[in-house]
Amino acid sequence: MELSNAQRAQVLIHALPYIQKYTGKILVVKYGGNAMINEELKQAVMGDLVLLSLIGVKVVLVHGGGPEISDLMRRMGKESQFIDGLRVTDKETAELVQMVLAGKINKSLVSLLQSKGGKAIGLSGMDGYLIQAKPLRAELGYVGEITQINVEPVLDVLEKGYIPVISTVGCDAEGNVYNINADTAAARIAAALKAESLISMTDTSGILRDKDDPSTLISQITVSEAPQLMREGIISGGMIPKVDCCIEAIRRGVNRVFIIDGRIPHAILIETLTDEGIGTMFIQGGSYGQH
Repeated sequence: MELSNAQRAQVLIHALPYIQKYTGKILVVKYGGNAMINEELKQAVMGDLVLLSLIGVKVVLVHGGGPEISDLMRRMGKESQFIDGLRVTDKETAELVQMVLAGKINKSLVSLLQSKGGKAIGLSGMDGYLIQAKPLRAELGYVGEITQINVEPVLDVLEKGYIPVISTVGCDAEGNVYNINADTAAARIAAALKAESLISMTDTSGILRDKDDPSTLISQITVSEAPQLMREGIISGGMIPKVDCCIEAIRRGVNRVFIIDGRIPHAILIETLTDEGIGTMFIQGGSYGQH
């Protein structure tokens, strides 16, 4: 669809109040799922982040990489084992996780942002003790529970005008490496940064009253409403830990948390710079008005 110059101007004018709301504020984006695997979507996401960064939004990208880790393990003849949706991580697997997340994926995202005209610096949770962790449960091995977040390295990078790209591997004082759930890490990092918003990109439209009917999207949920939706089974399965992370982020002081459909091109821009909004927004309570 070709826009006339007048329509282009109109689009920008409509976006102005949203740009003003976010300029100078921190926006944390948790990136994973299909938007990370599909090349076209990946290009769109990186373009969105660069655009937001150029209009003065302090963008922080937190990424996982589960499918790539499973793929590498398969190629090396290692079986992926999961307990309660968490990958059982022995010492060798922890090294593979570090290699894939902090190495391959992290650097390719940095490179992609830079090819779109952005400035980016890759960080892992091990850099500057950004994500400190301890074992979550003995039977999971090196799956980490976050004990502390040190956001100084992130703030330093933001202050210099770069987009920090953070891979979710953690460490402890003894130098052990831990595999950290990316949703949990993004929520804790957003809270520690006192972020304006956290956007979690998923492979669903958001929270649906009827999981088979996209028109039943619940566009806004308060922290107090979420437990009831879980009891009713509306929030279920793999969405429960994601929603728990959203609630955790709100409780720790993030203003708004969005679960959005990463399969839609430019989902981030639609969510942040329009009044449509396309996902589910979590807020503290009371009415916040529209997206």
